[in-house]
Amino acid sequence: MRTLLAALAATTILGAGIGAGSAQAQDFQPAIVYDMGGKFDKSFNEAAYRGAEQFREESGIAYREFEVTNEAQREQALRNMARRGADVIVGVGFAQATAMEKIAQEFPDTKFCIIDGVVEQPNVQSILFKEHEGSFLVGMLAGMKSGTGTVGFVGGMDIPLIRNFATGYEQGVKHVRPDAEVIQNMTGTTPAAWNDPARGAELARSQFDRGADVVYAAAGATGLGVLRAADDAGKFSVGVDSNQNFLHPGSVLTSMLKRVDTAVYECMKNAQEGTLEGGVRSLGLAEGGVDYAIDEHNRDLITPEMEQKVEEAKAQIIAGDLKVEPYQQ
Repeated sequence: MRTLLAALAATTILGAGIGAGSAQAQDFQPAIVYDMGGKFDKSFNEAAYRGAEQFREESGIAYREFEVTNEAQREQALRNMARRGADVIVGVGFAQATAMEKIAQEFPDTKFCIIDGVVEQPNVQSILFKEHEGSFLVGMLAGMKSGTGTVGFVGGMDIPLIRNFATGYEQGVKHVRPDAEVIQNMTGTTPAAWNDPARGAELARSQFDRGADVVYAAAGATGLGVLRAADDAGKFSVGVDSNQNFLHPGSVLTSMLKRVDTAVYECMKNAQEGTLEGGVRSLGLAEGGVDYAIDEHNRDLITPEMEQKVEEAKAQIIAGDLKVEPYQQ
């Protein structure tokens, strides 16, 4: 516990411009607890970090942060943030739900947000995403890009959340190519599955050996191994959560954007303004919660015809004319 307290004390972000807003910072204190896999995983956690940074840069208010490296730290970190006077605490990842349920009851005057989980407490806002909708769009691109008619999916921890990415992806592939084969593998059944790039690369290579030429990774830092393996093999990959197109320009076909950054930013901003409410928010294409990425790194990989078909499907999903089914347990 002494080590944890020291780590928490060391992770206060001072940030540019904080001097000018120091009085304001004393009045409002946000905090964030990242999930396993590391803050700079270039994916899920890093998206949350960008949201916190956006709030800091715009407000000049420092935030406290903690990176979870083992299961026991979640409850300790949340409790210590609350004890130290945090006004709002963001818990990144579904695995924080049990600990947050307990801490939110202990600190009823503290506001909380949880990403990808549901905590039914009046002082907690639960933020979910319609991953299947964004995954449908990148699945369409994968299906249209594939030369073999076989594409792959590498998930992280085998949980319903990741199955939701996979089911949306498969529906998107078959929407444009009904006879396509979609190979699926999950990395593991424990949180270690989020941070195993070597295993991700191994699974991707096995799918390439079976004929896949586009592989979608929804696996946190493990997905970095999938993207690297695709680049090494001259195949295509699809990134996730953050825009990962820049990691291997020319081989990352696109990235499924999950706007965790926006969710974290809005949580902190709304808490500062006193407008943060409890309950569940579900963010899909219509709410700007998911999307796909086209930029200078993948522009040449996606033809105007491919983009037009995806944009048409996107509009139909938003209008309710095209239904993407979520994963059913």
